[in-house]
Amino acid sequence: MLENLLNLIKEHAGSAIINNPDIPNERNDEALSMASGSIMDGLKNALAGGNVNDIIHMFHNSNNVAGSPVSQGIQNNLVQSLMSRFGLGNEQAGNIASNLIPIVLQNLVHKTNDPNDNSFDIQGILSHLSGGNTGGLDIGGLISQFTRGCQQQQNNSGGIVDTIKGLFGG
Repeated sequence: MLENLLNLIKEHAGSAIINNPDIPNERNDEALSMASGSIMDGLKNALAGGNVNDIIHMFHNSNNVAGSPVSQGIQNNLVQSLMSRFGLGNEQAGNIASNLIPIVLQNLVHKTNDPNDNSFDIQGILSHLSGGNTGGLDIGGLISQFTRGCQQQQNNSGGIVDTIKGLFGG
């Protein structure tokens, strides 16, 4: 899954990283890896923090991925990483993050929801984010709950929210 995510980032990193004079060419791979890490860490932190509804909403509302709290958190994380590792200013790092992360997440969501595209699947994403430790959970049942959409989660009755939080000791 990480390799597919890195490839997805590379597909969309042209002006944000590859052709960006603020990122030295010899460090492009490092910047790409940072973007991938920010996405994975952001999703994992959202799950661990109990923000499952935000992730579910993002996966079911691909028209507003950029405005989702998950995307905003990932962008902020990448900005901080770019500033500390590359010495970029806030505006420079912010431009990179805002030109890359939303489009990558939108494509990730699209590919995950496309039954004809098996490069990403929600089971693989959940398994990776939980470190493969599902605690004996029925992943198929969990995915079924996950993919039913936001409506069931809006009543905040627990269910998948509590189940996924349990993966992270929440």
